[in-house]
Amino acid sequence: MILQRMAARPYRPTSRRTPPKILFLLLLIIVPICLLGVFTYGQKISYFLRPLWDKPPASFQHIPHYYAENVSMEHLCRLHGWSILPQPRQVYDAVIFSNELDTLEIRWRELYPYVTKFVILESNTTFTGIPKPLFFASNRARYAFAEGKIAHDTFPGRVANRGSHEDPFKLESEQRVAMNGLLRRSGISYGDLLIMSDADEIPSPHTLKLLKWCDGIPPVMHLELRHYMYSFEFPVDYSSWRATAHIYGPKTLYRHSRQTNLLLSDAGWHCSFCFRSIREFIFKMTAYSHADRVRRKDYMSYPRIQKIICQGDDLFDMLPEEYTFKELIKKLGSITRSASAVHLPAYVIANAEKFKFLLPGGCVRSQD
Repeated sequence: MILQRMAARPYRPTSRRTPPKILFLLLLIIVPICLLGVFTYGQKISYFLRPLWDKPPASFQHIPHYYAENVSMEHLCRLHGWSILPQPRQVYDAVIFSNELDTLEIRWRELYPYVTKFVILESNTTFTGIPKPLFFASNRARYAFAEGKIAHDTFPGRVANRGSHEDPFKLESEQRVAMNGLLRRSGISYGDLLIMSDADEIPSPHTLKLLKWCDGIPPVMHLELRHYMYSFEFPVDYSSWRATAHIYGPKTLYRHSRQTNLLLSDAGWHCSFCFRSIREFIFKMTAYSHADRVRRKDYMSYPRIQKIICQGDDLFDMLPEEYTFKELIKKLGSITRSASAVHLPAYVIANAEKFKFLLPGGCVRSQD
């Protein structure tokens, strides 16, 4: 009887299908949210997943760097596996200049005793095609102490047409090509030491002295620099490697990219965005090759930039550019503040009042 009753009942499925209207509404809500998330945070998502889609470059071969005060140059050369020259090399320090007036002064004051010629090229436009003043030319009197060693020239840049987009890396490359001609006009000869680096990538004086006097050094080597952000109060790491030292020869070309696997350890300082005023920060943010990182107008808000400088956060709200999740997670968040002002450029310490914005406790910047 029971079986007959059960058989008589019509079959009803236990699960119900979601009405098409509800699915449509869910898609209507979820898809725009996903698209908005990708548009707003796409760069962060891409950087966070970088360990999955990108591979790190080949590792550098670190050259140990020996230095201590009151140790002879002959002994230091020998520790590196080199010998000492009977006469020092001529040294040419070549930079493409934008607006880093304070950094350039520190650089030239530090390196003046060891450099034969300071070679400097500047353009009347930024790498992004924006007209700009010739900052060095109009402030040249500030560097009168080095006047006899300066080889300066200007590069006629291209102004981007309204609505058009100039490739900043192409404009940057054109200026680096022009530097080759300026170097030849400055009197450089085969066998001289040439330093290729941006103005804020400063080799230490004892690095230049070592490379100036030692025989047998590699013809090309990168310089490992301690990387700082905003000031010497915020040390990041030793990831800066683009500065190079060359024994100048017929195949030497001015570049800012990887040229060898050799890296001289702990060879100086790289102080990124180490400006005195907020106005200089804004200029750099819109002028350099990575200006596309300014994704919103409020990124250039004076209060926002000031807050970020004092907290050691990222100006462009970006994640660290790392190739492993371990390194990425380690560098998340603000840069750890340092109270040390040891092993910094001597000229900064000797003129601490003038450069207090670069020292611990000096994060507050002027607006102009």
